Amino acid sequence: MPALPEPDMSPLDPKAIATLSQVTTATLTTVLLKKGLRNLWIRGARPIRSGQPRLVGRVFTLRFVPAREDLATPASWGSPISTRAAIEAMPAGCIAVVDSMGVTDAGIFGDILCARMAKRGITALVTDGVVRDLHGVLGTQLPVWCSGAAAPASVAGLTFVDWQRPIGCGGVAVFPGDVLVADDDGAVLIPAALLDHVLAEAPEQERLEGWIMAEVEKGVPLPGLYPPNEENKKRYEASKK
Repeated sequence: MPALPEPDMSPLDPKAIATLSQVTTATLTTVLLKKGLRNLWIRGARPIRSGQPRLVGRVFTLRFVPAREDLATPASWGSPISTRAAIEAMPAGCIAVVDSMGVTDAGIFGDILCARMAKRGITALVTDGVVRDLHGVLGTQLPVWCSGAAAPASVAGLTFVDWQRPIGCGGVAVFPGDVLVADDDGAVLIPAALLDHVLAEAPEQERLEGWIMAEVEKGVPLPGLYPPNEENKKRYEASKK
């Protein structure tokens, strides 16, 4: 089996981060839908607290499989293949995206692991599973998107097997080096190959929808406005001059 190419884990350009920080995940799904991509919103990844800022980062992947009794033990936490080792391999500024198989009765990370991630400058943790030690995790100030909390440790239901390989998280195919944006609506993946396209198109989509909202507030009816017909497209273009 041929080896996968090394992912681009270089830091995102600050201008790219600034641009995407002003674009909602809802808008991103529209921009990507126009390119034919319908399945990039990670199911089960909800903000752990309200008011978390919109965050942007390159993806660093981690993967769990179902628990197997001889492997999923507390002793495995000291293995070279462990969540602890994976955290030490994460570059500052990345977003850790964890395939937890949607399991909600075993917390993949707790307060100590999240504290270490925060200390290392990791931007956020995103998973289709849950965390444990919720009060402590909140205290670390690490932004988290997940499905909730559970008291049991990861080994109660999962076996950690790998990092920086392609994963499925919340029904989405996620590759290391992709870009992720997370806000109050959840987490949306931008495939690395489409980053430049999204950076070019997403701000314009935001501007258009802002103009449409202003027109709605003036009392303009929706037919022909959203989406705009040719007449309203001309009005929108004129408004930009």
